[in-house]
Amino acid sequence: MSDLPPQTTPRAPDKETPRAPDTETPRALRTRIRAGAFTGNTSGYAPGHVQCNIVILPKAWAGDFLRFCQLNPKPCPLVASGEAGDPSLPTLGDIDIRSDVPSYRIFRDGELAEEVTDIRALWQDDLVTFALGCSFSFEEALMADGLEVRNIAEGVNVPMYRSNIACEPAGPFSGNMVVSMRPFLAADAIRAVQICTRFPSVHGAPVHLGDPALIGIEELGAPDYGDAVTVKQDELPVFWACGVTPQVALEQARPPLCITHSPGCMLVTDLPNSRLAIL
Repeated sequence: MSDLPPQTTPRAPDKETPRAPDTETPRALRTRIRAGAFTGNTSGYAPGHVQCNIVILPKAWAGDFLRFCQLNPKPCPLVASGEAGDPSLPTLGDIDIRSDVPSYRIFRDGELAEEVTDIRALWQDDLVTFALGCSFSFEEALMADGLEVRNIAEGVNVPMYRSNIACEPAGPFSGNMVVSMRPFLAADAIRAVQICTRFPSVHGAPVHLGDPALIGIEELGAPDYGDAVTVKQDELPVFWACGVTPQVALEQARPPLCITHSPGCMLVTDLPNSRLAIL
């Protein structure tokens, strides 16, 4: 039973949301999200622009979480943060973080309580927003180089798994890394490493290639988050640090309230991906 206030907007039932044309701007997509007309996975939308994982915490917990990000830059690459009580992120666009994410997860005392599409009724004057880099940015760079990104090709959310790779703790925040997976031929996997190394602000190079059991993953066909994708016999699974990692750390820290994006449902910003690349 959720203890959210009754005026909180419930998450819409899963439904097929028509894919926007590639020419749709980030602001136009956020307008649809703000109006409740788009509640799904944002992978492949508003190409050329940075998408962000979101963590929102009370100010009393924000300092330790900032330190956790600094100690774990691959799963938690900090792109921007807000002032306490301010729902805007002016460096990322004309954003109201209370309504501009397609789907939010509400955690109370470390437990997932609800998923909603609007958090205006939950907003407090002490809440601090953190925007973290997302792998959707480097997916675009991979495709631009001619590599197939399987989750986009199959029209599903990227598969994500809890690994046994430990994060550096900071105050109450600790836990193991969540990783996302994309399969490639061996030669393409090497090229993917080269490409993603240029994007440290969106998770950078992969953290593991090959046998998933070596990082604690028992079954590729049963991801902890997202959707399974086809892995062909001659392909290697390639794993990147994932921005869902903070949600695992939140389970350990158990803050009284924390709000995150739902996996795959990112904040789409006006910031060009090119701004995050190291040339």
